[in-house]
Amino acid sequence: MAYRDFTLDTVIQKFKLEQKWISLFATTEQMMPSAWLQESLGRGKNIAIPSGNEKARSEFIIAPIMLEIAQLFGNHIAIYSGKNLDVDRESGLTGECDFIISKGEQSFSIQTPILALVEAKKADIELGLGQCVAQMVGAKMLSNLQSHTQSDYSYIYGCITTGEDWQFMKLEAQTLYIDRDRYYINQVEKILGCFHSIIKLATSEKL
Repeated sequence: MAYRDFTLDTVIQKFKLEQKWISLFATTEQMMPSAWLQESLGRGKNIAIPSGNEKARSEFIIAPIMLEIAQLFGNHIAIYSGKNLDVDRESGLTGECDFIISKGEQSFSIQTPILALVEAKKADIELGLGQCVAQMVGAKMLSNLQSHTQSDYSYIYGCITTGEDWQFMKLEAQTLYIDRDRYYINQVEKILGCFHSIIKLATSEKL
């Protein structure tokens, strides 16, 4: 078993999670995209959305947003793409991650993950929820293994996206909070605001 094999029901049962639906970013301020991102998305959407191709959505919509985030937050964070997050093979917490955002500067190995991002297969958010939550469990476990005390990293965020739709989640202790609000690519300033809120909280910096 690996991350991709989990459904939302199986990951909740296996790791004894409680599920709650809340508004995670009700008071979050929006962040305006740079001119570069606006132009990149404007061109990218014309290619990716009509094609319905997952690779095109990743390259022309999701990747530019990740690059924008990397530019915004500099060496406060590191972004890993296509890295394996092998934490506990017996529990199925193993496999490749689409994107991991970590605290601190870029390195060869993932350090202190704060968010796992999954690209939804078949443009279906619900199908990827289990995979994303499993990666959140694995990322949170890795952070705890790397820290001196279990209390250092009591939470981890997750995001699953089709490129057009963006669904955020938060895992704190044994409670999975699923954002009742979903964001869309034509509201990219709201999506950037969510990432800013997550990174600001994790880094304890006035960014």
